[in-house]
Amino acid sequence: MALYVHKYGGTSVGNTERIQHVADNIIEARGRGEDVIVVVSAMSGETNRLVGLAREIQVRPDPREMDVLLSTGEQITIALLCMALHEKGIPACSYTGGQVRILTDRAHTKARIVNIDTDRIQSDLKQGRVVVVAGFQGITEDGDITTLGRGGSDTTAVALAAALKADECLIYTDVDGVYTTDPRIEPRARRLDRITFEEMLEMASLGSKVLQIRSVEFAGKYNVPLRVLSSFKEGPGTLISYEEGNVEKPLISGIAFNRDEAKLTIVGVPDRPGIAYKILGPIANANIEVDMIVQNMGEDATTDFTFTVHRNDYGKALDILHNTCTELGGREIAGDDKIVKVSLVGVGMRSHAGIASKMFEALAKEGINIQMISTSEIKISVVLNEKYLELAVRSLHEAFNLEQSAVAA
Repeated sequence: MALYVHKYGGTSVGNTERIQHVADNIIEARGRGEDVIVVVSAMSGETNRLVGLAREIQVRPDPREMDVLLSTGEQITIALLCMALHEKGIPACSYTGGQVRILTDRAHTKARIVNIDTDRIQSDLKQGRVVVVAGFQGITEDGDITTLGRGGSDTTAVALAAALKADECLIYTDVDGVYTTDPRIEPRARRLDRITFEEMLEMASLGSKVLQIRSVEFAGKYNVPLRVLSSFKEGPGTLISYEEGNVEKPLISGIAFNRDEAKLTIVGVPDRPGIAYKILGPIANANIEVDMIVQNMGEDATTDFTFTVHRNDYGKALDILHNTCTELGGREIAGDDKIVKVSLVGVGMRSHAGIASKMFEALAKEGINIQMISTSEIKISVVLNEKYLELAVRSLHEAFNLEQSAVAA
């Protein structure tokens, strides 16, 4: 029998009515002769409620106890879903991450999966049961409960699909697939029939929130076909898999954007070896991630160094840069937390020139100034003033005909 892993997010199991609908969906799959493993998140809003409770008690909650607390959300959902299946005459059994031995490292609140013991699951499947597993959680070798970080249920589902060599991992959510861009920004955005792991990974890292980045990495590493579907309406969704060499790919698959950007510049520091480390070392030591970097050399043996960080880290990074500027004898620093990053993503870029110039032309026609540029083999990103975000996305969507199913000529 074909084996499928279903993952249902918080909105899909947000109340008992939705849980009953999920049970019906599982029964339909079994009617098609499929074995089903189900991974569920906590009910919508439950995790935030638990976090709020913790912070009422402790300003900075202990990470180990936080994992114990947050893991209860999924435990509620797995029990209720199994009850719904039992009521409909379907044999089912629920398991926490610890019960099926989803073994993780000891990094509480952001653990990584080390190994999965599939014996218990396989035994249940052979006996005709639906297996319902709590997403987002695991257990250490010492028996401590861990959680995998926000969106970790996606990773649980993909990891189980890889360990059990499932035919496909179905991610049920509140959208019916991956779109060329956010339909709330561009109503003409089109649902993609398929996209590559590489493209999805870029889009996830650049701001698309359909899937957790780690889950896409895991799926690509172990070649687990992913399909993003809506749990609220019928449809084929979007298949995420490896690129097929005999299939022509669109030049651009989608436009991602990130509003959570801030830019910092240190001006007039000495242009000598090691200066980039002197600037970014203290930033890294403060656990601040740097995204885009641009360095411009002047004629006076100095250089200007610009980089971007998450907007939440802007104030902290600015304070650090003030100290660095003094130590290095720089002229001044500047910052801007009113910027966004807009990115074109597509494996079709590999074999076609002129994508960047077409992008820049489309933005220039709208009077949009580009502040920074970053490129990779399948991505071009630009930093813009945040007031131009929606205009930039719509103009690029039109320039590359993304509302149509056009492929590279």
